[in-house]
Amino acid sequence: MFSLTCPQKGLPVTGRHLLTDISLPALVVHQTALEHNLHWMQRLADRHGAVLAPHGKTTMAPGLFRRQIAAGAWGITLATAVQSAVAAKEGIERILMANQLIGRANMQIVADMLRQYRVDFYCLVDSVENVRQLGQFFAAQQLTLQVLLELGVANGRCGCRSDEQIDALIAAVQAEPALELCGVEGYEGVINGEQPQVDGFIERLVTVALGLKNTGAFNRAQPLITASGSAWYDRVAAAFSQQQARDAFLTVMRPGCYLVHDHGIYQQAQQGVLARQPRLEEALLPAMEIFACVQSVPEPGRVIVALGKRDIAHDDMPVPLRVWHGHATQPVALDNRWRAIKLMDQHLFLQGPAEHALQPGDIIAFGASHPCLTFDKWRYFCLVNEQLEVAEGLETCF
Repeated sequence: MFSLTCPQKGLPVTGRHLLTDISLPALVVHQTALEHNLHWMQRLADRHGAVLAPHGKTTMAPGLFRRQIAAGAWGITLATAVQSAVAAKEGIERILMANQLIGRANMQIVADMLRQYRVDFYCLVDSVENVRQLGQFFAAQQLTLQVLLELGVANGRCGCRSDEQIDALIAAVQAEPALELCGVEGYEGVINGEQPQVDGFIERLVTVALGLKNTGAFNRAQPLITASGSAWYDRVAAAFSQQQARDAFLTVMRPGCYLVHDHGIYQQAQQGVLARQPRLEEALLPAMEIFACVQSVPEPGRVIVALGKRDIAHDDMPVPLRVWHGHATQPVALDNRWRAIKLMDQHLFLQGPAEHALQPGDIIAFGASHPCLTFDKWRYFCLVNEQLEVAEGLETCF
């Protein structure tokens, strides 16, 4: 009896074996590596006196959100009103929407969420016009909206660039009784530079926040200051641990991809972290893989795998890791002679030695780069133990 990983058939059944009982391809998260990463990042934040609000858009898996909260996370970061409402419905009580709340329909989603659920919610503002729209909407709803000023960088994404923009925004928020300014936010991941540029931005973030606090701009005694993606979190933690920031603010870090890590861009970013922080304990572990079957061996050195763009991120090519031949219970590592050379909707072209042992039905585990763009292709995924038995079937809510 097979357990299908499709929405029509429901979650993968606990206790079934990945290699024999689960329809492939399948998104797989390894339980041991997940637990390691979960506690690794929480300890790092704790050591620096910061709190974690992991970015939930990476997985959009409420079952993983709850694990992060149970491990000590202060809240969950999300990117949209819909994502925020999903998290609130699933019991997350503190949500930081690291984005502007734009559009009346999205404002209504947040208003309904605030009425229906017990949730401490924050969003970002960076323009006077958006502040005006939010103020009018939430005043009409007889609700108060907590907002954070977003600080940006030249040629970056959103966020105020100049002191003049910041001053105008603060005045606009203070003119709207339905809005409360609760802190300052930035995202260093948009900086296409080296450590000095990142450090400079984080220093400016702290300086701006301290200046605003000194002028009484915030609506609370301990406002928030928040930054950190999944590449420069060590530098953010170090800046936030400086006495002036720790004394003045609740310092909030928001990495998301750390939980499952990857075999691509975040593995490279981790090497940078370890080079900068040689005293760090062992590194994050890749916990996310896609398992798929060899479909055809049509010519020497060419293997077609039943895996495509609909199943795995393709910023970079998937990385072939291990193969289980036939009914084997132990895998064989695939060395660097094997590489994915082309990806179509549902086929992967794998190039390898002309003489090889791969046959249709063999199962290959692939690593991916950029977990956000792999998880969003799946409605369900398998959390597996070291024996590749399904410990839990988990749902995503994209």
